[in-house]
Amino acid sequence: MDLNFNKNEDHNKLLVSDLKQRFAQVKLGGGQKRIDKLHAEGKMTARERIDYLLDEKAKSIEIGAFVGDGMYEEHGGCPSGGVVVKIGYIQGKQCIVVANDATVKAGAWFPITGKKNLRAQEIAIENRLPIIYLVDSAGVYLPMQDEIFPDKEHFGRIFRNNAVMSSMGITQIAAVMGSCVAGGAYLPIMSDEAMIVDKTGSIFLAGSYLVKAAIGESIDNEVLGGATTHCEISGVTDFKAKDDADALKRIKSIVGKIGDFDKAGYNRVKAAKPTLDPKDIYGILPKARNEQYDMKEIINRLIDNSEFDEYKEGYGQTIITGYARIDGWAVGIVANQRKIVKTTAAKTKPSEMQFGGVIYSDSADKATRFIANCNQKKIPLVFLQDVTGFMVGSKSEHGGIIKDGAKMVNAVSNSVVPKFTVIVGNSYGAGNYAMCGKAYDPRLIFAWPSAELAVMGGTQAAKVLAQIEAASLKKKGQVVDEKVEKELFDKIKARYDEQVSPYYAASRLWTDGIIDPLDTRTWISMGIEAANHAPIEKPFNLGVIQV
Repeated sequence: MDLNFNKNEDHNKLLVSDLKQRFAQVKLGGGQKRIDKLHAEGKMTARERIDYLLDEKAKSIEIGAFVGDGMYEEHGGCPSGGVVVKIGYIQGKQCIVVANDATVKAGAWFPITGKKNLRAQEIAIENRLPIIYLVDSAGVYLPMQDEIFPDKEHFGRIFRNNAVMSSMGITQIAAVMGSCVAGGAYLPIMSDEAMIVDKTGSIFLAGSYLVKAAIGESIDNEVLGGATTHCEISGVTDFKAKDDADALKRIKSIVGKIGDFDKAGYNRVKAAKPTLDPKDIYGILPKARNEQYDMKEIINRLIDNSEFDEYKEGYGQTIITGYARIDGWAVGIVANQRKIVKTTAAKTKPSEMQFGGVIYSDSADKATRFIANCNQKKIPLVFLQDVTGFMVGSKSEHGGIIKDGAKMVNAVSNSVVPKFTVIVGNSYGAGNYAMCGKAYDPRLIFAWPSAELAVMGGTQAAKVLAQIEAASLKKKGQVVDEKVEKELFDKIKARYDEQVSPYYAASRLWTDGIIDPLDTRTWISMGIEAANHAPIEKPFNLGVIQV
């Protein structure tokens, strides 16, 4: 191992350590005092409920752990968006679980909470996964009601999705384990089965104070909408549980009786570990985002037996394509090559050098054909992003880079096999799109701590923006010397660096999470297993493209 490897390893291990520290803080939700208060009321926290529900020692992945990070600080913050979402196993069946975190503003819905709940439902719909709601929420966060209430992707979409999922035959089970107020009361009752915890669970369109103000009736919340009322008088709920544990045991029993599902039929054999040590990834991945490295070295530490059947190896070398297995599942890999390569391909001069991380015409052409091949063979696609964008300049424009890029985007957009995107490093500009960014419906999209997402890199963007701002100041008659230019650059660079951070992206749910690179195989394997619940319903068709 060389000195550079050791420096990279130290840097990336520090990033993972920071990730784990941040996650430990996020897991506290609204803080230890509020957790203690829940326990004093005889209730579990959202995470404790999920852990109790999921099969012990079985793998699970958390969606959107860093949602809300750094947002809504003027309102006290919103860790994890006030809701915990996990994909895991209940009685051996893969499910997705959504649990309101009552330690965060009593489980109230911020705008990002709605977005995260909709993402959980989207995953359930795409993959036909049973979804479990553990409800404990005060409803819409009123100070921000204008950003969560009326629009298409706002609060009401949740109930629309409840109805759609029911018509699709996707199992939905809800447990009311705390407050369930106003419009939020429809979520559990639009589920297939609903239960309520005695004394701590309540459901009503308006609480006792609002009832008193609206119609003058004096009544307490338990009589108005408690477990006895809804299980014995209104018939709104199906089961009454004595406590949280009793409700969760009931859910386990119900899920355990669900019948088998129709499978998509993705190929899987007995899993094998990579023969090359995955921990080497820390030393291979460079500290600086502009440094070169061989992406094949990363691939060989993610795939079974480190066996990679490369497709068109000598052509379009700034994108790597090929077949492999991850945890036994057959996959097609599309990855950005980050080292400088020599090429003798069409549209280039003999032995011309191509920059790593840049998509050239021949690379886009190769990727398009490979994506079509995977769709033909019903093989899920895995995209490994470390891309700075498409090649620019007169040579590329005259060679039809826009046309070739459009073909690749077309193939990604119309792909019918499940897609999974791993943001390893850079994810800039149209490269994000062509390599299956969030806008292109990956079943799961997640980032390593080394990731950066932006229209362009921080240094380049800051130079452009600083030049524009300096020109504006000069027009106003202000003197702009080197010192002023540097101050402008540093200020803009600092702001831009914050925005390209993977945590900035994760907080806004542009990605489903930030993970230790060593967890990548688990995320992809569980993602394909989920996708296997949903048979492909339409043929692959590229539509109209320019050849």
